Amino acid sequence: MITETGKVVALKGDRVWVQTIRTSACQSCAARNGCGQKVLAAASGGRANQILVTNSVDARVGDEVTIGIDEQALLGASLLVYALPLILMVAASVVGHQVSGGHDGAAMLAAVAGLALGFFAGRKLQRTGGRDYEPHLVRVNRIASENCL
Repeated sequence: MITETGKVVALKGDRVWVQTIRTSACQSCAARNGCGQKVLAAASGGRANQILVTNSVDARVGDEVTIGIDEQALLGASLLVYALPLILMVAASVVGHQVSGGHDGAAMLAAVAGLALGFFAGRKLQRTGGRDYEPHLVRVNRIASENCL
């Protein structure tokens, strides 16, 4: 499970808004200067992110919480978002090229249609797939209640 620590900033029904600060793992990575993550982290300046999650651990505003997502769910979501549209784009391009008798314009139009179909199909599969692609609250530290007592 991939986890991140954050702070509850608001309640919304049975869900909570959790604020996390984006950090970089560049200090502990062996490839410190060999990837683009360091550049992206420096450009973002450690901005705060907010995410709406189901309040399964009875968290309150001000509590420090840990949110998590299963690695398989993250992998599945990545495949739906990135791989499916690209695969359909390439397949539609090849089919468009073959059906049109080798015209590049038809292949390009088919590629755009395949890409759009991939995005649409990914969205539909994500909604109806039955997999839990959302992060959830793992645990809570009662910081808000401890300070009040």
